[in-house]
Amino acid sequence: MSVYLHDIPLPEAQRRLQQALQEVGLWRVLGTESIPLDENALGRVTAEPVWAKISSPHYHASAMDGFAVRAAGTNEALPSKPVTLRIGPGAEYVDTGDPLPEWTNAVIPIENVESLDEDGNITNEIRSPASIRIRASVAPWSHVRPLGEDIVATQLVLPAGHVLRPVDLGAVAAAGYQDIKVARKPKVAILPTGSELVPLGSSLKAGDILEYNSLVIAAQIKSMGGEPTRYPIVKDDFALICARVQEAAREYDLVLLNAGSSAGAEDFSAKVVEKLGQLLVHGVAVRPGHPVILGTIDHRPQTAVHGPSSVVPIVGVPGYPVSAALTVDIFVEPLIAKWLGRKRNEMQTETAILTRKIVSPPGDDDYVRVAVGKVGEKLLAAPLSRGAGVITSLVQADGLALIPRGVQGLEAGAQVEVRLYRSKAEIERTIFCIGSHDLTLDLLAQFLAEHARRLASANVGSQGGLIALRRGEAHVAGSHLLDTATGEYNISYIRQYMPGIPVRVVALVGREQGLIVRRGNPKGVKSLEDLARPQVQFVNRQRGAGTRVLLDYHLNLMTIPPERIVGYSQEEYTHLGVAAAVASGRADCGLGIAAAAQALDLDFIPLYQERYDLVAPKEFAESDLLAPLFGLLADRRFREAVSQRIGYDVSVMGTVILED
Repeated sequence: MSVYLHDIPLPEAQRRLQQALQEVGLWRVLGTESIPLDENALGRVTAEPVWAKISSPHYHASAMDGFAVRAAGTNEALPSKPVTLRIGPGAEYVDTGDPLPEWTNAVIPIENVESLDEDGNITNEIRSPASIRIRASVAPWSHVRPLGEDIVATQLVLPAGHVLRPVDLGAVAAAGYQDIKVARKPKVAILPTGSELVPLGSSLKAGDILEYNSLVIAAQIKSMGGEPTRYPIVKDDFALICARVQEAAREYDLVLLNAGSSAGAEDFSAKVVEKLGQLLVHGVAVRPGHPVILGTIDHRPQTAVHGPSSVVPIVGVPGYPVSAALTVDIFVEPLIAKWLGRKRNEMQTETAILTRKIVSPPGDDDYVRVAVGKVGEKLLAAPLSRGAGVITSLVQADGLALIPRGVQGLEAGAQVEVRLYRSKAEIERTIFCIGSHDLTLDLLAQFLAEHARRLASANVGSQGGLIALRRGEAHVAGSHLLDTATGEYNISYIRQYMPGIPVRVVALVGREQGLIVRRGNPKGVKSLEDLARPQVQFVNRQRGAGTRVLLDYHLNLMTIPPERIVGYSQEEYTHLGVAAAVASGRADCGLGIAAAAQALDLDFIPLYQERYDLVAPKEFAESDLLAPLFGLLADRRFREAVSQRIGYDVSVMGTVILED
């Protein structure tokens, strides 16, 4: 009888799965098939070496339009002493690709000859003159593609385990093939389970979760070379899930059971595997993706399709989107690679410098999503959201930083190995922006894409952005820090946090700050004074954010101590985060920008006008990398796109506030 296995180290979990499949003959190429050599063969994996049946070219072919000759007959030709060759015995016209007459061994390009008529006069008859006159000799086999120049019969064209590219199809065809033998695509069943799940397009109510994990997983499987099938959602019914898994095991090579797999009462995944087969692993020491299940399902009917094995592997994939995606990458990709006979997909790895501290569970391999940028000569990695349900963190990620088990975390400035999703060329075209959050940055990223630039941003607040610039960890920062003594924005803070560093400060937008409240403003919040009412739940921005500085300044003027505000310590890192907290009912109000309220259909009470600036060290401000960014501030389309969003003033856009 199997037992639950918790916190198995990743290598041990992989070893157990491999050993179990080896014992039943499934740690190998699953099967082969012969398919037509056409565009549908693209991306398939060769099941055996491809040996050339014929040579290419299979004859001596002219590489030019011209005249085939015997090279020895041209040896006397000089510019001052031309040689005349009679058509027939001395030369013969050929087009590109024509076979050479047996007696010839070179081709003279047509532009290097003078065509003559019977009387020895120059003629315009190119293809069938009486003779030709040449003024230079040619070496043997000049302008000729000799037999086997490309491929010689019996030579190796492609090895087994090769993923077919467009050019490979041409090479195989040139070697004399019409069909090619490839590894059979593994068939993978994806079973989403959970009573809370609803199909895409459903009208959502509280508690409903859109089921899109299977969409992402299926795309992953397809990109790996497998053949995915998405099953309909199965509600939390143990017998029904067992029946669906058994059905899938009869037809598919691998079953992916996407569900919650914690130790809770509704954890059906491990129980299903125990009932139907063998539970190998329940819980892997890797984050995100901790509650992974690995096992095998028994009693699959023996069929010609599946071979002699009576088991099929099953992976219990965690329900959180990030955990699900990474689980497929970590456990399923190596399995599909083995079944196809190809090498595992390996991401390029680079050493980068962390921009902020990471805390990591000491017993787990921790995969941290990071944005990556090259600032000066330093490759930097900025950690993104750690939440296992935040799928956009994978969209935004440029790579994964692995914090190995046994390490409890890394300090800012530490070196870390990053597995890159993007090429180094893309990263070198990336503008690294760290600082205050503003919705305009998303528009800026969209427009910069038209200029072959990427904008990677991390929201750490205005002060955090200036500190990142001082440390050389960003090209530019967004900031809106109010100097309460002068009423000016950013300048005094730049002097404080970036002493001695020449900078350019350019206004991006003027914008409205105010209170974001639920539609209809049920708590009747009208001003900051209302935040002191005990029945009003507030949501704040993080320390160092310009909005937090603005709030604290006005609270101080009103002599309202922070401890009187319910929720003052509840922090969000973006204006949209504040709006989402209000929209979801976690808070009654929060200080933010009008555009964030509009985005989530909330009411907005305008209070203050402020200026949001872009700050860049001068060495980057004058670089080719940032030139398109500053150019967009005068672009009519960009300015119009920003002005269409509520609460923004573009009249200040592009104004140089400071340059030293």
